[in-house]
Amino acid sequence: MSHSSSRTTSSNSRVPSLENSIRIERHVDDAEAPFPQSARGGLHRGLSARQVQMIAIAGTIGTGLFLGTGRSLSQGGPASMLICYGIVGFIVYVTLLLLGEMATQYPVAGSFNAYATRFFSPSYGFALSWNYWFNDAVSVASDLTAAQLVLQFWTTSHTWVVSLLFWVFLVSVNASHVKAYGELEYWLSFLKVATIVIFIIVGILVNVGVNESHTYIGTHNWHIPGAPFVGGFGGFAKVFVTASFAYGGTESLGITAGETKNPSRNMPKVVKFVFWRILLFYVLSITLIGLNVPWDYPNLSNKSTTTSPFTIVFTQAGSPIAASFMNTVILTSVLSAGNHALFAGTRVLYGLSVVDPNPHAPRIFSRTTKGGVPLYALLATSSVSVLCLGSSYIGSGKLWGWLQNIVGVSNQIAWLSIGLASWRFRKAWVKQGRPLNEIKFRASWTWPWGPYFVIITVIALILIQGWSSIFPIFSPVDFVSYYIEIPVMVTMYLSWVLTKHIVVPIPAPGNTSLDLSDESTPLIPHDAGAPPHHRRVFDIVDIQTIDLYSDEYPDDPVDVVEDETKRTRIPLFWKLYNMLA
Repeated sequence: MSHSSSRTTSSNSRVPSLENSIRIERHVDDAEAPFPQSARGGLHRGLSARQVQMIAIAGTIGTGLFLGTGRSLSQGGPASMLICYGIVGFIVYVTLLLLGEMATQYPVAGSFNAYATRFFSPSYGFALSWNYWFNDAVSVASDLTAAQLVLQFWTTSHTWVVSLLFWVFLVSVNASHVKAYGELEYWLSFLKVATIVIFIIVGILVNVGVNESHTYIGTHNWHIPGAPFVGGFGGFAKVFVTASFAYGGTESLGITAGETKNPSRNMPKVVKFVFWRILLFYVLSITLIGLNVPWDYPNLSNKSTTTSPFTIVFTQAGSPIAASFMNTVILTSVLSAGNHALFAGTRVLYGLSVVDPNPHAPRIFSRTTKGGVPLYALLATSSVSVLCLGSSYIGSGKLWGWLQNIVGVSNQIAWLSIGLASWRFRKAWVKQGRPLNEIKFRASWTWPWGPYFVIITVIALILIQGWSSIFPIFSPVDFVSYYIEIPVMVTMYLSWVLTKHIVVPIPAPGNTSLDLSDESTPLIPHDAGAPPHHRRVFDIVDIQTIDLYSDEYPDDPVDVVEDETKRTRIPLFWKLYNMLA
């Protein structure tokens, strides 16, 4: 097959150009239209740098930290929790750098799903996109279920009502302009960050003796029976999926790339600054939780309820009012996490529907309102939240645990996919001879090992974290919650391959000259004339023919002038903002 035909196959399988998929600030003319307009209206770049940074924080500091740490502590103990969260945190940081390279170069709608399609495999990208959409949709249900758990601090009657009220509020906010979403996330995130800072201070005071019993706690809870490692290797492995749930959302900063002002400058800012703050918050908070809260604290995590260690620490300080305040803040963090997941899931579904020429989702999901909101995609994503009502039958704590496992594994698949896309992107860049200095943002210290590290470590996490569901007693439900994502991904992948009849030639018996791992191996259509026994389902993208120029964001001189004006007028404020915002 010629390079020209290979190029056609590659370009047709990847995401649409920025010009076609995101028409910036273009308003539709038909004011009388009864339905949201098609993708011609497009998304709007309405998110500012401060909002994008806070959105990245909000996507990570949420129910996973405030509630998930209680489950981690009860299942694995303080040492397992600290080690696992540290390991996963480093993996995610490297993943974030890899994503930052691609998101800065190609700030398109669909984020890493689009990159997996473009640089790795169209079929895999299709499967990943639907998997990640389902991940976000289930995350909303998980957060609404978590709201019921938080509410149990005050009452156990009709807790499902708070889920219904939150659902209505989230849909209403996301149905308005993207600026409304961004501003809500900014202030909710600001409240969470301030609360964590206060918690760290209170946690230190409680540990050194400023508590109800006026006793020095120190490392006592690391030496009680069962600690510091609870449940052996199985308990240790369980914490990985909970940590993955907690860190999930960081990768969705790429989802906002299509609606971020001046992405060439703002996306690297987000990547370089945000995660270290998050990691700092996690390490300090988890250390203090492990020191102050015993792993066997009553009702820390069971079938019917899960108690936030943050609330427990404020209770230990001897202030019921402060504990209620903390629980209220946790409730707002649940709202923020649900808001973030609903926004990201809506944009993923929108991205699926605007793929040309073969959309991965019905075109109706590409229709947007005048404010740039993909309303039908929003309604479809929010509809999955009905899962939260299952808490009435199986218990809020149990349901939240299952949903947390599903979302955690889905997050890991997303990180794995970023590693795969980055691996192929970097190889294509070098193979085609483009200078490295043309990459707008390059994490040089991760070259060349970064993608390989992410791929290998994430696969290891996925395989070992379900150990406790198999040994010593096999638990079918837990096993399914840990591994259901894998057969779903395989099924979606094969369905796209078979539907599109994607094949490559297989060498004749005795001929081993064809290497399917060779990037130069071209793709051929199903009707190219090869006998059926000489065909194999496979569609790895040819890195020699990937178009590395389409969708690159052209730096806007207006953005540069505005940024320099801010620096010139208030340089001191700008420096303080970069440190604190």
